[in-house]
Amino acid sequence: MAAVALVQGASRGLGLEFCRNILINKAPGALIATCRNPDNAAELMSLVAQHPGKVTVLKLDVNREDDIQRAAEHVKKAFGKVDLIINSSAMLHPSGKGETSLKDVSAQGIISTLTTNTVGPLVMAKYFAPLLQKGSGAFGQQPPEKAKQHSGIIVNITAKVGSIGDNGLGGWYSYRMSKAALNMATRNLSIELGRSRPRVVCVSMHPGTVNTDLSRPYHKNVPKDKLFSTGHSVHCLMSIIDSLNIDKTGKAYNWNGSELPW
Repeated sequence: MAAVALVQGASRGLGLEFCRNILINKAPGALIATCRNPDNAAELMSLVAQHPGKVTVLKLDVNREDDIQRAAEHVKKAFGKVDLIINSSAMLHPSGKGETSLKDVSAQGIISTLTTNTVGPLVMAKYFAPLLQKGSGAFGQQPPEKAKQHSGIIVNITAKVGSIGDNGLGGWYSYRMSKAALNMATRNLSIELGRSRPRVVCVSMHPGTVNTDLSRPYHKNVPKDKLFSTGHSVHCLMSIIDSLNIDKTGKAYNWNGSELPW
């Protein structure tokens, strides 16, 4: 069966680049691209026009559970399965800047960031896991032992600053907490969906510091060789996805393939 991939948060940045990469390099049977406002997603719609019949764009606000449920029902009816889901939408903070001290912290800022970065991807897994379990294992590496083969893959885009073990600077309370919690969700999902038959691989991935709207306020502090284009970052992450199997589930990976400490 032809591969079906879904990119959540596909209108810009990493999500849009994942769509480009998959369409060019994977020749999927279908690519499902979701975003909050398809009418304002000019670059995504241009990509749709370049690949007629390949891309389905769905309106999905990851903060709304009913949107996610409707999208899953649409995908079930139209395709019957999913082989790969990439949760790429994220926010640094509603203000656009991470908190530098406690005086910057607000309950609403934390709640908004956690809702987008943590709750959204977990609710995506809730509704799309049954479709991933019907996948054909079109992404990653399949071992010869049938018991260790997987049907689908969930990729949650995390960040190095979400690593508790790597945190030596502090600050960015909302963003760090949201990504640390996302990593715990990834780990939990890997256990539950790793027990199921067929199995689903679940990983977190850190894309490096990427030239996107989220990181733009901090570019001046990043060495030029450490500020990645979306194309380079996604190329690296897709290489990791190509190597995934059930033995690699439940972990967080840097853009270069090394494991990121929790």
